[in-house]
Amino acid sequence: MQTKDVHYSDYLQLEKILNAQQLESDLNNAHAHDEMLFIIIHQAYELWFKQIMYEIESVAEIMGKGIINDNSPDLQTVVHRLNRVVVILRVAVHQIDIMETMTPMDFLDFRNFLRPASGFQSWQFKLAEARLGLRYTERHAQEYYISQLRQAQIDLIKQTESKASLLDLVNEWLERMPYFDDKDNWPAFEPDEIQRHPFWMDYTARYAESLMPNERFNLRFFNTVFFGEEEEPERRLSPKACRAGLFIFLFRGYPMLQTPFQLLNLLLEIDEQLSTWRYRHMNMVHRIIGTRTGTGGSTGKDYLKGALDKHYIFKEIARLNSFLIERHQLPKLGTTLEEKLGFKAA
Repeated sequence: MQTKDVHYSDYLQLEKILNAQQLESDLNNAHAHDEMLFIIIHQAYELWFKQIMYEIESVAEIMGKGIINDNSPDLQTVVHRLNRVVVILRVAVHQIDIMETMTPMDFLDFRNFLRPASGFQSWQFKLAEARLGLRYTERHAQEYYISQLRQAQIDLIKQTESKASLLDLVNEWLERMPYFDDKDNWPAFEPDEIQRHPFWMDYTARYAESLMPNERFNLRFFNTVFFGEEEEPERRLSPKACRAGLFIFLFRGYPMLQTPFQLLNLLLEIDEQLSTWRYRHMNMVHRIIGTRTGTGGSTGKDYLKGALDKHYIFKEIARLNSFLIERHQLPKLGTTLEEKLGFKAA
């Protein structure tokens, strides 16, 4: 039972929110009109980052379960919430359109009052990147990564980095896929002979036939990705997880594989939207301050370009698309497996 009346302003704590824009230019007796826009845009970003973290944590909790039924509400919930993250990131990209209504001279009216504050101090954004799976060793300009954060924020980020990331949990989820280990699906196969698995023997041959003469090196890469023939020290997805991921991409037309495909595709969309945001941010910075250093002392556009080029989190999922073949060339699946993937009753 509701015990009190709820008022819109009180529920949203509007008094706090609407009084949380203190212009530094006013404090310095040099009022800059566009500083209000600058503050509100960045406050909105931080609220969206909070929501993104809220969604990622809920997804990680579900993905961390030992068993997830691919036809269960759990996986549908994961897909729904990852899609929400994607939509929020699209909004984050479009907020740059609003920011770009501010001209370089408008920004210069208050820029020097902001030092040494910087977007580089957005600990929530770093937290989201880490929770998704961006490791410290993969970061551009590692020396600046936490150098400007407060100790409580550093501790929180390090705590997050010590947990299994969403990428780690996706790897474990893919490794549990039973497509190749179930003898009912492949009666003549012994699970410890994966390279002689009837599907992989057939698929490897068909993939090799699809390559152009100047692409033959891809076959060696294929064997590394899916069978671990050569070491890849920095890889995040195991050969077993890669085999399951490719199988999902190849046969996503079957009902059983639609939701897993949507999950993987949304991870790629998250990477794409993050990359788009970085690209737009980089170009906006170049347009507004040219080659000047950032207010926090970073190299400005050069730093942002380095992060844009390097900070792809789900790149190993994306590279699975390097190994697709045409639909009409796909190996024929057994009747038992087809029935399972199509939800056909026994």
